[in-house]
Amino acid sequence: MSTMDHPDVRRVRIISSPGEDAVVEVDGRNVASVVEAYRIVQTVDEGPEVTLYVGRRRGVGFDGFAEVRVEPADLRHVVLGFLDTVDWRKLDEAVLERSDLDGAPGELTRGVLTQLKEWAAGA
Repeated sequence: MSTMDHPDVRRVRIISSPGEDAVVEVDGRNVASVVEAYRIVQTVDEGPEVTLYVGRRRGVGFDGFAEVRVEPADLRHVVLGFLDTVDWRKLDEAVLERSDLDGAPGELTRGVLTQLKEWAAGA
């Protein structure tokens, strides 16, 4: 297969092993530092298609020509992972100690959201 025959086709090389830095190359350029995940799909009637999800990396191996799509990574698992680490007792205590509570309707909800944002930002 020639890339001149198919302008959307790029040379793709993926090498990944647990505990080692992955290599994800598109046309010889290593893009592993921005790839969180990828999907390789191939049907009987079509050549392989590689979808790269922007973020960190994980994977297996693939070396060949494929159509490449780049899509934003789904970050829901990151949010869920963060929320799983929150100790509700510490959150409750931190919110009730906030100096920005004003007695207005929704103050506790605003306090919880603000506290979670601050913790997520490392404050």
